[in-house]
Amino acid sequence: MGLFTNATLLITGGTGSFGNAVLNRFLATDVGEIRIFSRDEKKQDDMRHEFQAKLPGIADKLQFYIGDVRDLSSVKNAMHGVDYIFHAAALKQVPSCEFFPIEAVKTNVLGTDNVLTAAIEEGVKTVICLSTDKAAYPVNAMGTSKAMMEKVIVAKSRTTRTTKICCTRYGNVMCSRGSVIPLWIEQIKAGDPITITNPDMTRFIMSLDEAVDLVLFAFEHGINGDILVQKAPACTIRTQAEAVCELFGADKAAIKTIGIRHGEKMYETLLTNEECAHAIDLGSFYRVPCDKRGLNYDKYMDVGDRERNTLTEFNSNNTLRLNVEQVKEKLLALAYIREQLAEVQA
Repeated sequence: MGLFTNATLLITGGTGSFGNAVLNRFLATDVGEIRIFSRDEKKQDDMRHEFQAKLPGIADKLQFYIGDVRDLSSVKNAMHGVDYIFHAAALKQVPSCEFFPIEAVKTNVLGTDNVLTAAIEEGVKTVICLSTDKAAYPVNAMGTSKAMMEKVIVAKSRTTRTTKICCTRYGNVMCSRGSVIPLWIEQIKAGDPITITNPDMTRFIMSLDEAVDLVLFAFEHGINGDILVQKAPACTIRTQAEAVCELFGADKAAIKTIGIRHGEKMYETLLTNEECAHAIDLGSFYRVPCDKRGLNYDKYMDVGDRERNTLTEFNSNNTLRLNVEQVKEKLLALAYIREQLAEVQA
């Protein structure tokens, strides 16, 4: 794997969907060790047995650390000898964070500060933090906590020249834990109509493999303090629901609209208009460099603003919009969907 040859990689929140995707991608390579850091011993035990059965010859590369990003001492306990970090630990459910916003702050903001503090002290080479489109123009507690997380990341990047700290921001990851498609499939299996919030709501969509690709791009091309964004396509919730119905033989006419949940937006934004002023187009990705200016703004009173880019807000309403057939094609590329279809058709 080049960059990760014989390296020690730490994944916070590593028992989640992203952690599993990383293990499936990297465990069989020449990576030295992958550490899973999380607070759920049952999920760790399940993951341990799964990979011992799946890859018995190399499963000893996988090490588990019980701890919580909210607790700096437990983070430090897992940090010795680490070369690279994927920081994926977070509270991600929008309604839950609406009811318990302080919990979102403790994990998403203070937890990130703990991870970065420990990484800098330990001399970790690179930390890539995972953010979300909900951090751009946030209207809910989850998005607000992630926006503050991004501010912590950029601020911390200004304090170190030895540890590279970057942030990746992405939209909805299809079939990840807690996402809507597995719920729809369960509803179809039960013979119930599938439920959607609002048919005209748009969302960016990407696969777990694409999420991993974005993080790897950040490792290779990101500069300290960067926010990196993939140019993801989007679709309406109705389009996504109809694609699932067609694949699983459900009645599209029975789709039931139940209304928007706490804190949800009609569309999401991956790059704000303000970020677009200095974003750099890298082909399939955007790079938002860290603002390196200091706190002394007196000198800007007589120096004009630089010319801004012509790029404007990048959101799920103005990106490439997928139709039902295109969404079905993306879904069929997912192992989870193929497994569920095989189960239904058996």
